Amino acid sequence: MAALDKSSTGLVAGKRNCDGTSKIAPLNPLVTPLLNDMYQITMAYSYWRSGRMNEHATFELFFRKCPFNGEFVIFAGMDQVINYLKAFKFTQADVEYLASMPGLAGCDPAFFEYLLTLDCSEMVVSALEDGTVAFPRVTLISVSGPLIVGQLLETTLLNLVNFPSLIATNAARMRLAAGPDKTLLEFGLRRAQGPDGGVSASRYAYVGGFDGTSNVRAGSLTGIHVSGTHAHSFVQSYQGWDDIKDPTLQPISGGDAVNIVERVKAIRATQDKWSLTNSSELAAFVGYAQSFPNAFLSLVDTYDTLQSGVENFIIVAIALHESGYTPRGIRLDSGDLAYLSKEARKMIDEAADQHNIPALKKCIIVASNDINEGVLLSLNNQGHAIDAFGIGTHLVTCQKQPALGCVYKLVEIEGAPRIKLSQDIDKVMIPGQKDIYRIYNTEGQPLVDLICRKGEAAPTIGQRVLCRHPFQESKRANVTPTSVQRLLDVVWNGPKKFCKEPKTPDETRDFAITQLASMRADMTRPHNPTPYKVSVTNSLYMFLHELWQSNMPVPELS
Repeated sequence: MAALDKSSTGLVAGKRNCDGTSKIAPLNPLVTPLLNDMYQITMAYSYWRSGRMNEHATFELFFRKCPFNGEFVIFAGMDQVINYLKAFKFTQADVEYLASMPGLAGCDPAFFEYLLTLDCSEMVVSALEDGTVAFPRVTLISVSGPLIVGQLLETTLLNLVNFPSLIATNAARMRLAAGPDKTLLEFGLRRAQGPDGGVSASRYAYVGGFDGTSNVRAGSLTGIHVSGTHAHSFVQSYQGWDDIKDPTLQPISGGDAVNIVERVKAIRATQDKWSLTNSSELAAFVGYAQSFPNAFLSLVDTYDTLQSGVENFIIVAIALHESGYTPRGIRLDSGDLAYLSKEARKMIDEAADQHNIPALKKCIIVASNDINEGVLLSLNNQGHAIDAFGIGTHLVTCQKQPALGCVYKLVEIEGAPRIKLSQDIDKVMIPGQKDIYRIYNTEGQPLVDLICRKGEAAPTIGQRVLCRHPFQESKRANVTPTSVQRLLDVVWNGPKKFCKEPKTPDETRDFAITQLASMRADMTRPHNPTPYKVSVTNSLYMFLHELWQSNMPVPELS
């Protein structure tokens, strides 16, 4: 795939300036403080009315379960979160609309004037690095500052992280299934959930390991490589040779134009089998080759893949070669992809030998047609000759699991850790502000993520540390780190006017690929992966269970 020019990504680098003057905003103009759940507004009013709006609170965003029956998530979306923190501000039109809502009719008008004063200048936000491989219960984003602002950020931050992380994870799983040497193209715009779903899918599929997209708008916004050739309708639009109004093609070396229609007809006449191909399809291929002689890649299954489409591609490819051009390849969009790709590869390679055109052997075979992770794995088992995959519906809709399920919970208020209990153990949250460290083994692979109380001593290389399951007393292990990585870094500090620059799609993609490569293969395998260990320190374990007991009512038996 063509290398991306980082200077033309369409992204404006984030300034280390958090004074509210930056005009940088999320890609989607819908992302404003009104992109919110109504109960965030009603809670904000209640905080304001009771004078609690400036109480210092900490919220944490995390997920409880990995998607797709897997054991990892590619964390993504922080680029848009950072831009939203910069842009967070109610407008006059926003508060006028809120004041007109029947559900807020009884609210003090001064509240709406107060909303106009809010921004993120008093907030401190820490997060995992964009592209980090993440695991259940590990804090993805920590938000600290005035209670009212932290509450108003909840829904929007969840929206900006949930789908990007889900798409990036889905794409990463498909990349693992396809293998590192295959080209993966996102083809899902027409099946995506609306325009924003389409652009977001393109952007974050790239983060997860895809090489490009068919989405032109996504390319213009993000700099991702855009790819595309023609559809069946293009082939169908040709009824015969009369649809080619100008039969000439300029050779790559210059000189007199060649009548490519006559050359194609002459080449076709050299073999009896070629007389049986569909003539209107052949005319369509010629028409496309005239338009893109340096990038001729034809869709070959409009009528009959092997009896017509591939043969017609070969005929036109020979004619292009005579004029100095190198054909690009074919695309398969239906049928038995494993069988058809191997047969097509055989036919093209035989033509390369027969006509002494070595370049034909470098022609690629692209496959599309409702491809998902399972299809990729099946093709690997069957054996195939596909070089690139165009994947749409199953990628952009995450058909296997359409939501990640990140949550955003209050963990501390005015220095007091808070806990949420549930009869469902998976929904019991770990209270208080936290530091999180990734501990590596002697092979440089992640071994365990250790959650510590804020300010607790970090694990030290060479010193054994007790790692405990947060809820199961018998599950514990001693670990001696060979390397330790702090996971949560400050990305926004309003009081200090600091803002970390958002990463480009290229940077996030490269980081995610490196992260995945460091994981043990049994943790990223498609079936029955080994769960990654997320543990707490002994101190946090004891504190969690003490707070749990103190907040859980003791039932009376009678």
